Amino acid sequence: MPLATPQVVVFDVNETLSDMTPLRARWEAVGAPPHLAQQWFAEVLRDGFALAAAGAQEDFATIAADVARRLLVGAGRDAGAGQDLDAAVAHVMGGFAALEVHPDVADGIRALHDLGIRLVTLTNGATTVADRLLQGADLRDRFEQLLSVSDAGLWKPAAQAYRHALDACGVSATEAMLVAVHPWDVDGASRAGLRTAWVSRTGGRYPAYFRAPDVTVGSLVELAQAVTRGGPAGHPSPGR
Repeated sequence: MPLATPQVVVFDVNETLSDMTPLRARWEAVGAPPHLAQQWFAEVLRDGFALAAAGAQEDFATIAADVARRLLVGAGRDAGAGQDLDAAVAHVMGGFAALEVHPDVADGIRALHDLGIRLVTLTNGATTVADRLLQGADLRDRFEQLLSVSDAGLWKPAAQAYRHALDACGVSATEAMLVAVHPWDVDGASRAGLRTAWVSRTGGRYPAYFRAPDVTVGSLVELAQAVTRGGPAGHPSPGR
């Protein structure tokens, strides 16, 4: 089935648009194993999801700083050396402001924008992070709005978060497409009624227990080709 062109494309930000690999160097610079960067991000998401499941919410930065502090102490940082520990946490957290987009993002975003598709972001983090990221890539003017779940009341993948984006854009769920590298985000958007695209840059396997994306692509350039030509660059998922 051809892939219908959406009116609005809603982008996840962390890891979908931003390359978070450099955060490993931030952990190494404060004397912690670089692999903790991945564990850190996973635990931040876990705790944010847990709060959302309980109907509560906390800012991404608050959770991220607390998780970083606990992991640094566990990695051998002296919990009593407050100023030193505070500086280490600040150095890790400051890495978000220095991130750049993935190599495929600029061309993909420009191609989608040239098709007349409205582009917005929806992040579990702060819109200031998305703004710095897109300003640095000279892409900010391609985006109509930068949205955060802080205004929705619950983190993604709660349906309330996606409805916030739909309301902000004034479109129905079927007129919008969520684009993310995270299968949990794709699943949540699908259950909220949006069309979905999974960006699989590493060629990994999509979890069978999540709702399948409408299209799987290896890059945002492929996504633009898919919506332009009706799907030949993407890989429609079975049953969708």
